[in-house]
Order: sequence, then C-alpha cells, then structure tokens
Amino acid sequence: MQPQADPFIAPLCTESIEILYRDESILLINKPSGLLSLSGKHPANKDSVHFRLVQEFADARLLHRLDLGTSGIMLVALNKNVNSLLSKQFQAQSVSKTYTALLQGHITPDSGNISAPIAKGEFPLQKICTATGKAAHSKYELLRHEFIAPSQTPISRVLYTPVTGRTHQLRIHSRELGHPILGCDLYANDTAFHLTRRLMLHATTLAFNHPLTGERINARCPCPF
Repeated sequence: MQPQADPFIAPLCTESIEILYRDESILLINKPSGLLSLSGKHPANKDSVHFRLVQEFADARLLHRLDLGTSGIMLVALNKNVNSLLSKQFQAQSVSKTYTALLQGHITPDSGNISAPIAKGEFPLQKICTATGKAAHSKYELLRHEFIAPSQTPISRVLYTPVTGRTHQLRIHSRELGHPILGCDLYANDTAFHLTRRLMLHATTLAFNHPLTGERINARCPCPF
C-alpha cells in the first residue's frame, strides 16, 4: 500500500524576494513570510525561494532554510564551489544568526538560555524528548514588553540567538518557556495563534566569512513587525 502524500498546499505568496546584497559568488536575500524555501513534492507547491531564484541565477543553491511562515535573511551560494565552502562554515558553527520574535505574555527574566533536546514527532511536529532528542540550545534577550491593541494583550519582543539549528527549534523552545510565538500554527495555543495574521518570527542578522575574501560579513535585515 502506497503511503499517503502530504496533503498540505501552501497558499499563494504574492510578495517578492528582496535581494539585500549580490556579488559573483553569493546572494543575501529577504524571504517573505508565506513562501517555501524549497519546492514541495506536491505539484501545487512548486513556488519557492529556490524555484524563483534559479530563473535568474541558474546554479543558485540554498545553504539553509526558513520555515514557510518565517521571514528574513537567507544566504545563497551562486555556484557549487562556493556552496561547499560556505557549507563548511555552517557545519563548523561559525555562522551566527539572530531572530526577532513576538511571544505571548510578558516574559521574565530579561534574558535566558533554553536547553531542551528535540526529536521528530508525528509529522509535521517536533517534540521535546530527553531520551531520543538531539541537543538543542537557544538564547533569548528581551527587547521590550508590548501590548496588542485594542485588547491590550501583553506580548514580548525578544531577540533569539540559536546556538544549534534543529527543525522548529525556536518555535518549540518558545512553547517550552510558556510563551509561544504569535501566529505559530504548530506549537502555539489558539489564543496566541489567532492574535496575528502571520508567524511573528523574522531572521534579523546573519554573520559569516565571505567564501572568497575571508572578510567577516555582518548582514542585517530589519524586522517588518
């Protein structure tokens, strides 16, 4: 008996990819929320960051992914050699990233560390599991407490620094803190999910060494919310 295909079909994304930086070897782009990083198996999920980029940059290669709902900065290699050089930086954890997120409630203390191992759950979920999970570590810093009008619902604006890069790491770690990310369809409660029209998670900064010059690049993509 054939396994059932994933029935999920991504909604149409009408926003464009913004090119933040371009040279002969790399692109830095701003991915819009609602766009897949890679095309899905379902033919209706062809549209993606990669699908759009290869129309203009035939050998474009994604070095990392962002979830469908996450917006923000992504690094793209423009040929096989550059992809290999940059992949080694990711493997060596010499690439650093930060994300801006809006969380439900007023979080305390103002900074902290989350260490909770993550394992595969029932698709598409991940789960916290000390027995089978892989080590996952995130740091957060409170930027400010806010309120959503008109209900004056308390929320927190935080800056996340993921030390590891597990699937859904920031989303599930936020839930473990008791402050899920607003608009999260997988790990938030109904109230937090319905407070916003999108996942309130944005890849804000990305730091790496340029694959050809070795110069340290500290790229930034301003948060749209």
